Amino acid sequence: MPATDAVPAPPAETLEEFLDAIAPRAFRFAESGLRHREDAMDVLQDAMVKMLGYRDRPPAEWTPLFWTIVRSRIVDAQRRRTFRLGWLTSADERQEAGVEWADDGPDPSRSHDGREAYGVFAAALRDLPRRQREAFTLRVLEELDVATTARVMGCGEGSVKTHLSRARGALQKRLEDFR
Repeated sequence: MPATDAVPAPPAETLEEFLDAIAPRAFRFAESGLRHREDAMDVLQDAMVKMLGYRDRPPAEWTPLFWTIVRSRIVDAQRRRTFRLGWLTSADERQEAGVEWADDGPDPSRSHDGREAYGVFAAALRDLPRRQREAFTLRVLEELDVATTARVMGCGEGSVKTHLSRARGALQKRLEDFR
């Protein structure tokens, strides 16, 4: 992943601004964890409704709290799906379901290359063990610090570093041929 020189957005003053800003990233996080667009939308909606109950908390607490809620909802949805729907479909059918891609880019060639690159990256990220995927997403893509990531994941800082190191190694090995 190339480093970006983007200037971070100013902190949100209201919970609504915070949720508007974080929603697209949270959706991608949930979609990569659940591998199902509608389930990801449900998880995100539940998490946002839950956050409304924490409106009075200081804005500095919103980010780790929100990611903890999203992560918890993803795990709950995975458990429900495994328990309720596991016997309805074969493993092959679940694997073929895939992710819907939408791209409004003007250049078809560039759009194709971008989709292909994102697809390869998303597949590699999806294939990581859950804890490694969470550590990578929260630390690298969401740029949370180690302590906040540890709080969100409910583990120690050393575990976050271990999961992140293993995730980076696995992704590097998997994406090496794509360069």
